[in-house]
Amino acid sequence: MADGHLFNNISLGGRGGKNPGQFKLYSGGLAWKKQGGGKTIEVEKSDITSVTWMVIPRSYQLGVSTKEGLFYRFFGFREQDVSALNNFIQKNMGITPEEKQLSVSGHNWGGIEINGNMLSFNVGSKEAFEVSLADVAQTQMQGKTDVVLEFHVDDTTGGNEKDSLMDLSFHVPTSNTQFPGDENRPSAQILWQNILSKADVGSSEEAVVTFDGIAILTPRGRYSVELHLSFLRLQGQANDFKIQYSSILRLFVLPKSNNPHTFVVITLDPPIRKGQTLYPHIVIQFETEAAIERDLMLSEEVLAEKYKDRLERSYRGLVHEVFSKVIRGLSGAKVTRPSTFRSCQDGYAVKSSLKAEDGLLYPLEKGFFFLPKPPTLILHEEIEYVEFERHGAGGASISSHYFDLLVKLKNDQEHLFRNIQRNEYHNLFNFISGKNMKILNLGDGQGRAGGVAAVLQSTDDDAVDPHLERIKNQTGDDESDDEDEDFVADKYDSGSPTDDSGDEGSDASLSGGEKEKSSKKEASSSKAPLKKRKPKGGDAEGSEKRKPKKKKDPNAPKRAIAPFMYFSKAERANLKNSNPELATTEIAKKLGERWQKMTAEEKQPYVEQSQIDKKRYAEESAAYRGAAAMDVDSGPASD
Repeated sequence: MADGHLFNNISLGGRGGKNPGQFKLYSGGLAWKKQGGGKTIEVEKSDITSVTWMVIPRSYQLGVSTKEGLFYRFFGFREQDVSALNNFIQKNMGITPEEKQLSVSGHNWGGIEINGNMLSFNVGSKEAFEVSLADVAQTQMQGKTDVVLEFHVDDTTGGNEKDSLMDLSFHVPTSNTQFPGDENRPSAQILWQNILSKADVGSSEEAVVTFDGIAILTPRGRYSVELHLSFLRLQGQANDFKIQYSSILRLFVLPKSNNPHTFVVITLDPPIRKGQTLYPHIVIQFETEAAIERDLMLSEEVLAEKYKDRLERSYRGLVHEVFSKVIRGLSGAKVTRPSTFRSCQDGYAVKSSLKAEDGLLYPLEKGFFFLPKPPTLILHEEIEYVEFERHGAGGASISSHYFDLLVKLKNDQEHLFRNIQRNEYHNLFNFISGKNMKILNLGDGQGRAGGVAAVLQSTDDDAVDPHLERIKNQTGDDESDDEDEDFVADKYDSGSPTDDSGDEGSDASLSGGEKEKSSKKEASSSKAPLKKRKPKGGDAEGSEKRKPKKKKDPNAPKRAIAPFMYFSKAERANLKNSNPELATTEIAKKLGERWQKMTAEEKQPYVEQSQIDKKRYAEESAAYRGAAAMDVDSGPASD
């Protein structure tokens, strides 16, 4: 690039794990953005105090210190990148990068260097390791020669790392010359006091403010939310989460449409973990009209020095506003509120469903947010295109009132928002087109009957969707194997019942005009099962000519089970337990929607089970037919 350097696959080091991303160094400073979206770090040139290089296994590490005492480590650079970046930094920032060497001897005896909020342990002139004192929750002395550091237990760290640093102990002999002491204050105490002035201690002290009995939808439960100086804690009956403010990316305050509740969403990077499930969004639900009054447990000195113009001594007002203001002041995170979008009911969102879960889709200034479950945030910059689709479920009257919205991302991931009311089409279309997003089927329906745009823009609620009618008629003649076995054509029947469809004309040929009205009446007859068709001679004559239903042999092999049935058996109980209020038909519908959204890889285990069962059925059928043939051969000969 002309104004600096751009590197991909550069990782950000720290307790949050190794996060790859894009690193940009330009004349105004540096920036790093996590791959796939999420955390972004920007440091202006005027805030950079020092830059260091270090050779680490398989790459080079760039260290950047700031005036605020923060230290960032970026690694993944190649050897040929070092000289180019050194020249650029010297020329544009006036800073000469220093080179550090990594100690690999394994010695645990050396010296301590405290620079800003970074503590380095050096063996000779080489650095063995370094830790951020901002991650220290407690520090204390053990005896007169040992200093113990205890680190924050951050539940977001577990999202990317299997192991986390919990505590660290230094042995400082009384003869130490780096931290000289006396009889009253030994060398270990001098080191402890230096660390104490830089560390983020006080986590065991009383919270700044506490909100009790808060309903959290993700992860689900009622929690007591404690806001401390550097972290927040969620305390529930079964779970306890501790989250550093540095993990908070953004806050969202989104009122529900025509509902007495408001969502407050805390977006995290890295996410918190509960079992094997990661939660990048904490979805909190407040009563919109509930009021509260809270005093912050902070001294006037701390308020004036650290939180000037960010926090007040006391707050009084709506509970969701008080909560968002306090957590914004403590964490420094930005707050996003509803955009200019308005629904037909003058709300901030439209009702829809995602992955068989009903919820609200919020069109925001820089993205879409689906809440409450699964909480899904889609940034506009990540979207390749959107596509309006006809709603395919249900009858014609249902389909004419709803549509689906497909959002395709640049990484080939897709999100399908279903069951959106048709009267929201114009509002969504105008909002999306106003954001200059690509609409894939923008011209669909021009010059063609039954196009998506034509159906959605139509104001006739009783209009028949010809595309859906064709699908209904095509699927109406497809019966299951069991139904086909029930029908037995007799010798007096002149051809297959389906031969008449060509004479009468099928609904598939109807595309408007006078035949659209008749398609409603003929749809039911065209879908009638074949087994119910009566002969032309009348009911009585047909009943006499029809052969009796053939009884099934109890020894016949059981038919193979389809992959969907294996999936249904595996997931029905879980869906019923999590949604006990659903009827049997609703459970079957949701299982079908989930199956349609699954990828081929996700379906593979059930397909393999079905293939095994098909093989079993083929073997048993062959043996069954062979046994039947032997019975015929051994029977009495006919005259």
